[in-house]
Amino acid sequence: MFESETKPLNWTPDPDHGYTVTRRPDGGMHYTFTSASHRTLEHWREFALQHLLDSDRLTRNLYDLRQAKEIPPEAIQYALELNSDPAARNIRLATVVATPEVREVIQKIMALSIPGGVEIGIFTDIEEAEAWLDRSLTLLV
Repeated sequence: MFESETKPLNWTPDPDHGYTVTRRPDGGMHYTFTSASHRTLEHWREFALQHLLDSDRLTRNLYDLRQAKEIPPEAIQYALELNSDPAARNIRLATVVATPEVREVIQKIMALSIPGGVEIGIFTDIEEAEAWLDRSLTLLV
């Protein structure tokens, strides 16, 4: 049984959020960001924190950041906060980027994250990201 059958997404689409979320077939989440505004980041932080609260299994998430041209320092701060949550150790996170600048920010987040937390991969091709996510989750344990 997939996680999506037992765990609701609790997401209400709103164009002012600056991102969308769908449940992946494997139970993880697929985020697509169109904005990294303060309002977007605040909403994303609260949404992500809520999902970490009841995280009880290994999860695969995909962050599509190809439409993001820059990632502000606030996003780095929030990502590091979320990555330091003990539940983050249950997450494999593929990020798909389109620019070297966004890649550098994700690399900075990876370097500053607590070892043993979320496993992050950076890709420019969504199919490569999906293939990486499809690897056995037992490798995380």
